[in-house]
Amino acid sequence: MKLLLTHTPQSRRQYYGAKPLQLLRGLVELTTYEGDTPLDPQGLIAAAHDVELIIVDRSTSVPGEVFAGLPNLRAVMRTAVDIRTIDVEAASRAGILVTRAEPGFVRSVVELALGFLVDLSRGVSRATASYHAGEIPEIRVGRQLAGGTVGIIGYGRIARYLAPVLASIGMTVLVSDPYAQVDDPRFIKLPMDDLLGRADYIVCLAIANEETENLLDAAAFARMKPDAFFVNLSRGNLVDEAALAAALREGRIAGAAMDVGRAPDQMPSPELARLPNVIATPHIGGLTPPASESQAMDTVRQVQALLKGEVPPGAVNAASWTRRP
Repeated sequence: MKLLLTHTPQSRRQYYGAKPLQLLRGLVELTTYEGDTPLDPQGLIAAAHDVELIIVDRSTSVPGEVFAGLPNLRAVMRTAVDIRTIDVEAASRAGILVTRAEPGFVRSVVELALGFLVDLSRGVSRATASYHAGEIPEIRVGRQLAGGTVGIIGYGRIARYLAPVLASIGMTVLVSDPYAQVDDPRFIKLPMDDLLGRADYIVCLAIANEETENLLDAAAFARMKPDAFFVNLSRGNLVDEAALAAALREGRIAGAAMDVGRAPDQMPSPELARLPNVIATPHIGGLTPPASESQAMDTVRQVQALLKGEVPPGAVNAASWTRRP
């Protein structure tokens, strides 16, 4: 069976890795994309004209026209949890299976969250930038995380790993998620409005969907304490960026840290990232070898299942899959 891996050479090194690539070569007739920029839809159709399987990277979109243009295609696998770049409805109409990878990045994202909280509290980036510029940094009194209150919006896998870590260093942990049960007695579940008014740090980890679009809007930022910090490690879609920028410029919240935003490839928006009270990283929360290899290995296991004619883990439209091997 023939398979196309859409990652550019750099993306393969960063987000796929040598071990899963070697395993793929032992399973299928593998074609790798060697261009420097992500494939557009027509380029994807041309590159995948004779393949049955595609493993798609995070920068390559798969709209409906791709499925219409690839009559041999049986399945599209995404090396990530987020499959919004794939037209699943069009795939289902064409009888093509779509899968997502398991979230193997949880621990890496939690570690970045800890780094953000420390940096916001102690001014690490600010002092470093001053030293790099040949200046003497302003000495400011920092904050201790222990004794502070953190509010976590969304209680999924990352939050369930992060919350105990923060509790263990002495933070009061508030959680807001209308769809999740919070059984750990160390955490206090609250409606989001109440959480926003009580927390010193707000960490956004909610799922991105139509319901959570602009969940953090002007009214939400107005409820936060003026010395509160906001952290976004979910998706830029959850934040009204104009409202956040206004709150930051006007000093209505103390600062923000973000690894995501509404810029291409889900990166922080440059307009927000350049503000002096913002710490921004270019969507690297899951960019560690263990995290990348974990998700890549998940796609290898999916290929193994497909070769056996089985529905692989991570399938999102199995009931519509008619183009079986």
